[in-house]
Amino acid sequence: MTPSPFRLALFSTVLAFGAVASAFAAPVTDADRAQILKAVDADAPKIKDAARKIWGFAEVGYQETKSTALLQGQLKAAGFKVDAGVAGMPTAFVASYKNGDGPVIAILAEFDALPGLAQTADPVKTAIAGQHAGHGCGHNLFGAASVGAAVALKQWMVANDIKGELRVYGTPAEEGGSGKVYMVRGGLFKDVDVTLHWHPSGANSASQGVSMANISGKFRFSGISAHASGAPDKGRSALDGVELMDVAANFMREHVPDKTRIHYVITNGGSAPNVVPNFAEVYYYVRHPNPEVVKSVWARLEKAAQGAAMATETTVSSEITGGVYAMLPNDTLGRAMDANLRRVGGIDWTPEEIAFAKKMQESLPGAPSIDSVKTVRPYKLELEGGGGSTDVADISWVTPTVGLGTATFVPGSAGHSWQNVAAAGMSIGEKGAVNAAKTLALTGADLFTDPELIAKAKAELLERRGPDFAYKAMLGDRPPALDYRKPATGGGAE
Repeated sequence: MTPSPFRLALFSTVLAFGAVASAFAAPVTDADRAQILKAVDADAPKIKDAARKIWGFAEVGYQETKSTALLQGQLKAAGFKVDAGVAGMPTAFVASYKNGDGPVIAILAEFDALPGLAQTADPVKTAIAGQHAGHGCGHNLFGAASVGAAVALKQWMVANDIKGELRVYGTPAEEGGSGKVYMVRGGLFKDVDVTLHWHPSGANSASQGVSMANISGKFRFSGISAHASGAPDKGRSALDGVELMDVAANFMREHVPDKTRIHYVITNGGSAPNVVPNFAEVYYYVRHPNPEVVKSVWARLEKAAQGAAMATETTVSSEITGGVYAMLPNDTLGRAMDANLRRVGGIDWTPEEIAFAKKMQESLPGAPSIDSVKTVRPYKLELEGGGGSTDVADISWVTPTVGLGTATFVPGSAGHSWQNVAAAGMSIGEKGAVNAAKTLALTGADLFTDPELIAKAKAELLERRGPDFAYKAMLGDRPPALDYRKPATGGGAE
């Protein structure tokens, strides 16, 4: 019988690990797990405090100065060495604890907020005066829990003389800024054996699945200002260019491959109706499971922009501000993480939290039962679907990567919603974050003590991505788009 590619890859990976297998400790015991869970529980007040503070900061991509400083401070206090401002991003960092030779295990930490979602921690829609952004994806919980997991895992490593290196990657601007891509492109994951992450959710699950590749960017049109009534013939409207491009893009939707998604917002359309706008900007996303399709559709958008500029006698420039691969799931790691999530279990809410959730569900027609947060969903490997995109995907192509979700949101809440912001800012979100920290820490302990688990995960990665893969970032060679969340300006006074 001819061995399968997976078995051949597994065999070669196990051989490669043979030289370092002696660095691994004995398998994780129930006493080890109890020690780790106790450490997370002891640190839970710090996890919750950090989550609430970052929720209050509500800093958008590449502007997360307070959020990153808080997490870096916690890691330094716990004995990690912190390298800040990595890969050209002032708010990015890599924190490390190393104890001799052994596996390198990474945990991801996010902390950026979303514009336009400021909301109080209440079950009814209530804006926060003077605030624009909010944590509608729960990244305040993400970063806080990941740091909490790392602190507990490091304590266990010290107490038991576990060999290897534990890293925390502080990754800014996940929401459209593709912060992790610059880290991957810069080689910061080249020696990582396995990467762990998690994400806030409406349910508890370690199922592994795919995501959508995407390219995002901005098209900026420049024209000529004029009095819109007194001298309209002297003007050339940049806004006309944007709107004509949008019309072309909307007609193009009929003629793109299935599963393609195209979204846009006009981020600058001029300042006053009686002035022909000499500058306008539109912000586009293109998504598809296949990165090559994304590149092809984006090239067609570029043509639509050029055609609109010709038709309106304006000029146009474009800038790709983000771009990510589709997620490459790892079933080997998914099953290991699922086992640990089941050890941790579901989440119990207090009567006050239940009342909060039921009140919020009045704004969510057809919402499922809140009892679902008490359970862990059955494990699945899902190779179809995936409507969102994440820069975690780029990491999954260069190192075996696994994630989970825990119930931090009220069941039935939509992603990127005011309901998510509210739940992420109170105890419902914090309880889910603590569960995530426990699961991450337990899975990290398994990896530090089980060379075969890492070998199998690496062999699966090699099989899924193919033998000839060479990583090349979807966003090319550009530096980080540090101003992508700043207001669009240009074209002179109007």
